[in-house]
Amino acid sequence: MNGAQRKKILDSLVQEFRRGSLVLAVLSQLGEYQYGYQLSASMGEKGMEADQNTLYPLLRRLEKQEILESRWQLEEGRQRRYYRLSPEGRVLFRELKEAWEETARVMETLLKEGEINA
Repeated sequence: MNGAQRKKILDSLVQEFRRGSLVLAVLSQLGEYQYGYQLSASMGEKGMEADQNTLYPLLRRLEKQEILESRWQLEEGRQRRYYRLSPEGRVLFRELKEAWEETARVMETLLKEGEINA
C-alpha cells in the first residue's frame, strides 16, 4: 500500500469514527436553543465538523424521536428553527455520555495493550 492509499483509507476511517460520535457531539451542544448553522459553526470551531447535509436530517430525526424540541423564531428578518434537548433528551444525553465514557475507558485499555504488542 502506498502513502496515498493509506491516507485515503485513514481519512475514510476517521470520517466513519466522527460520524459515529456526531449524535453525542450534537446533543452535548444543545442544552440551550441553537439553530442549525449556529450549531454547525460552533462545533466546527471546536474541531468537530458537521456537514449541513448530515446535520439537518440528524436534527429532524432527533426531534422526531423526541430527543430534541424545536421552535421557529424570527431573527434578523428570517425565520429560523431552533433546537434544544427535550427533558427526555437531557436524560438520554446523560446516559449516552456515561456509555461514551465507559467506552473511552475500555478503548484506552485496549489501545495501551495494542501499543505494547505493536
